[in-house]
Amino acid sequence: MLDIKFIRENKDLVEVGAKKKHIDFDVNELIKIDDKRKDLLLRVEKKRQEQNDVSDKIVKVTDSGKKSQLIAEMRMLKNELQAEEEELKKVMHDWQMLMIAVPNIPDISVPEGVDDKDNKEIKTSGEIPKFDFDPKSHIELMTNLGMLDLERGTKVAGFRGYVLKGDGARLQFALWKFTEDFFQKREGWTPMIVPSLLKRELFLGTGYIPQGEEDLYKTQDGEYLSGTAEVATMGYYMDEVLDKKDFPIKMLSFSPAFRREAGAHGKDTKGILRVHEFFKFEQVILCEANHNESVKYHEEIQRNSEELTEALGLPYRVVVNSGGDLGLGQVKKYDIEVWLPSENTYRETGSASYFHDFQARRLNIRYRDDDGKLKFAHSLNNTALSGRPLIMIVENYQNADGTIKIPEVLQPYMGGQKIIKNANQ
Repeated sequence: MLDIKFIRENKDLVEVGAKKKHIDFDVNELIKIDDKRKDLLLRVEKKRQEQNDVSDKIVKVTDSGKKSQLIAEMRMLKNELQAEEEELKKVMHDWQMLMIAVPNIPDISVPEGVDDKDNKEIKTSGEIPKFDFDPKSHIELMTNLGMLDLERGTKVAGFRGYVLKGDGARLQFALWKFTEDFFQKREGWTPMIVPSLLKRELFLGTGYIPQGEEDLYKTQDGEYLSGTAEVATMGYYMDEVLDKKDFPIKMLSFSPAFRREAGAHGKDTKGILRVHEFFKFEQVILCEANHNESVKYHEEIQRNSEELTEALGLPYRVVVNSGGDLGLGQVKKYDIEVWLPSENTYRETGSASYFHDFQARRLNIRYRDDDGKLKFAHSLNNTALSGRPLIMIVENYQNADGTIKIPEVLQPYMGGQKIIKNANQ
């Protein structure tokens, strides 16, 4: 959420930002509602003061006729105040709905574009494998090797259900253990296991509601299942005043993730590239309210994910997201896309974003600056490991006979095993 004072003073900038993100938002309507809100607040305050003044007079007056007159005046003021308070309540609701819909302003370096097709490649790394055979998909490879059961996964969980088993489960465990160890070697990261069943206010605070509500699972009790550990991790410090000396606060959070994929009907319906339930490591950073600090940590968390991908020996590229591919609160975002041989293309495995104080303002996460003033912190997040690298390893490390090499860095986590094969191979 942006500050209303900033919005009023930078109306043109907010309009340009919304246009660049291809988000339909009427800044003039917000300012009009804000004017009405401020006028009603003044009127309500004035009426309350008048009511207090009359109340004081009633206590002091001894003449019964005068007292009756003042009581009648008090009754009239009370009715007028109730009417204006009711109007203020409605206006405040409209104002709040518009305020949470104001898109954050993208960085000037964000390219123009309507969607992910307009994202700009800025880096490639690693050699795309050249097979002397037709590469198989992860579905065929993992099914043949007893690593994946889609049929029974669908039986127990429905559409997009799956079961990892045998070396499929062991390889996934190895990836999680490797990721944890990878970040243990980096200074300042606190590992966390966070819940995924969360209160609605956390999704409002992180900007996933109202824009992305259709992609969330909701319980009968009003909680939502989160699609990323970012939401719970940001909520961890909600309504707190932090100590600046503790910045940057770096958290590596792990949780289940749930996504309805409401806007992806018919996309990636086979295999486990796009599923409703998976597990995810997320990097989350809180830092002081300084643009240069945000940019610095944005590059740091992006580099962490790149180095992890490089350690796994996976060819990848980095794209900077276009304005139309940014979420409501994101100032800038990078995607890492790893090569998927069966599709002969790159597919996204994670994203790195920074938000300035957009999320912290909504969640009321503050700190006291050196001058003693309270400020809202800046926040950043990045996927450390999603469910997709498992697929990319299987396909990029496949052999002609259908076996799969295990990346060298993962072999210690699989008891020294170097290859996945059938028992009779």
